Amino acid sequence: MSDVRALLAGAAVRLGGDDARGEAELLLAHVLGRTRAWLFAWPEHAVGAEQTSAFERLVEARRAGAPVAYLLGRRGFWSFDLAVSPAVLIPRPETELLVELALERIPSDEASALADLGTGSGAIALALAHERPHANVVATDASAAALAVAFANAQRLGIGNVRFVHGDWYAPLGTARFALVASNPPYIAADDPHLARGDLRHEPLSALASGHDGLDAIRAIVADAPAHLLPRGWLLVEHGWEQGAAVRALFVGRGLDDVQSVRDVAGHERVTLGCLPA
Repeated sequence: MSDVRALLAGAAVRLGGDDARGEAELLLAHVLGRTRAWLFAWPEHAVGAEQTSAFERLVEARRAGAPVAYLLGRRGFWSFDLAVSPAVLIPRPETELLVELALERIPSDEASALADLGTGSGAIALALAHERPHANVVATDASAAALAVAFANAQRLGIGNVRFVHGDWYAPLGTARFALVASNPPYIAADDPHLARGDLRHEPLSALASGHDGLDAIRAIVADAPAHLLPRGWLLVEHGWEQGAAVRALFVGRGLDDVQSVRDVAGHERVTLGCLPA
C-alpha cells in the first residue's frame, strides 16, 4: 500500500514538466476528496488500492494529454468553481479581464439587460449575473451540450438571473437590445499549429478556431452589434494578443464610439470594447 508522499513523487516523475507536482497534487486530492493542504499535512497517509488505481488512471490520462480541468470536471473562474466537460472551452484567467471591464460599465443598483454570446460553461454570464443581481442576463450558444453544462452550473451556484438559449451568436435573441454584450468567441486561425498541441487538442474546435485569420466569429459579432445594443450600449470582445488593431478597425467600421483595446496582465491586447452612439 502506497502513501501520499510516494504516490505524488512517482506521479510527478512520470508527468514531467514544470507543473508536474502541482498537477499530481490536484489529481490525488480529487481522488481522495481532500484539499491540497491536507496532502501536505498528511504525507504518510496510506492510500487504499481502489483509490490508488483511480489516481493512476488519471495520471495516465494526463500523460496522454487530457487537460487537468476535464479530469477533475471543474475549473476555478472568478469567485467560484465551474463544472467543465469536453463539450466546453476551459475558462482561462484572461477572460476575467473581460468580466472586470464589463462590470465597470454595468450599474450595481439598476436593472440592466446583458448578453453573453457563445457562453460555453457559462463563465462570463454567471460572473456578471452573480455580481449584478439586478441584471437580466441572457446567454447563447450553438452547442446544446455546452448549454447543458452552463445551465447545470447556474443551478448548482444558485444564480437565477441568467437565461440560456440555443443558437448561434445573436440568432436566438430576436430584436432584443442590451446595455452590454460580451463575448469570448473562437479567435484562433484554423491552420494554427497550436491547435494540435497541449490541452487545445482536447477542447472543442468550434470554440477555438474561426476562419483563416481567426476573426470570422468576431466579424459576425461586431457586424450585428448595432442592431442589438441600446444607445450607449457596450460591446466587449476577447481576442488574440496580436488581433487588437484588426478588431478595433472592425468596431470603428460599424460606427462604435470610444473604441479601445485593454491589455492583460502579460501586457497583451486582450479585450476590445466600444459603445453604440446615443
